[in-house]
Amino acid sequence: MILQTGMRTDIPAFYTPWFLNRLKEGYVLVRSPYAPQRVTRYSLSPDVVDLVGFCTKNPGPMLPHLDALRPYAGQHWSVTLTPYGREIEPHVPPKEQVIENIRALSAAVGPASVAWRYDPILLNGTYTEERHLAEFSRMAAALDGCVEVCVISFLDLYQKVQRNFPEARAVPAAARIRLGRAMARIAKSHHMRLKACAEGDELAPYGVDCSGCMTMEVYEHALHARLSPPPGAVHPGRKECACYLGGDIGAYDSCGHLCRYCYANASPEAVRRNRRLHDPASPFLIGGPLPGDEVRDARQESWLDGQLHF
Repeated sequence: MILQTGMRTDIPAFYTPWFLNRLKEGYVLVRSPYAPQRVTRYSLSPDVVDLVGFCTKNPGPMLPHLDALRPYAGQHWSVTLTPYGREIEPHVPPKEQVIENIRALSAAVGPASVAWRYDPILLNGTYTEERHLAEFSRMAAALDGCVEVCVISFLDLYQKVQRNFPEARAVPAAARIRLGRAMARIAKSHHMRLKACAEGDELAPYGVDCSGCMTMEVYEHALHARLSPPPGAVHPGRKECACYLGGDIGAYDSCGHLCRYCYANASPEAVRRNRRLHDPASPFLIGGPLPGDEVRDARQESWLDGQLHF
């Protein structure tokens, strides 16, 4: 199966010691974000976990520990690199540091296992279309040969985003098309395929791959092997999404980057409260066991069918 670590928080950036402890213990406990007393126990055995997925803005803390992931058949990293400053991404490392980390990660696990995310794209008086294209071109040149795919999306005004970033505005359709078309050309010139995340087929006529950014095909490419998931196992995360997200071991309201566009944090105060509850020795990312917890084992089995592909 696919174990996802990063759709709710950034584990490599903030919780690497905890994650390494969980690998040593061989299991993790995850609270349902919708019914907190429902707890799922995931085995972390390489016998049942085929691939570990990461979404991060800072893979640096994990780089010295990649040997801990070698027992798994594969891994897939989505690393976000945008042009925004600290007024939007308060605690993301400097851009050049992230670029160097992506290069080091690619050298260690291979370009097929690393995707660059340039998202979400937002427009304002500072981050104009022209600036986005200039910064995207510079970053693409720096990552040429290190990644095969770049994923873009445009800002979604979720309720949490509107509360934490009230001045944000949706990107108009005409601007989305201009940016998507230009970025597809730039990406191609640097040996990358441009993908759109949850944007429908709007950009497909302009050379953008709209098939999804974390699909079974993407994972198979990272694994260099075929997957045979059981019927009904593959499902998108939301109606706009074509991706399979896997069993997520993260927790909402725990990412310390505090990006203002983030859909996973309700507020900075909630993040600070949860991070105080974090214990690197706990089987839970946030806190520990509570009275009334109902723990169930996840149904897990390897989906590898053993056929190599290229």
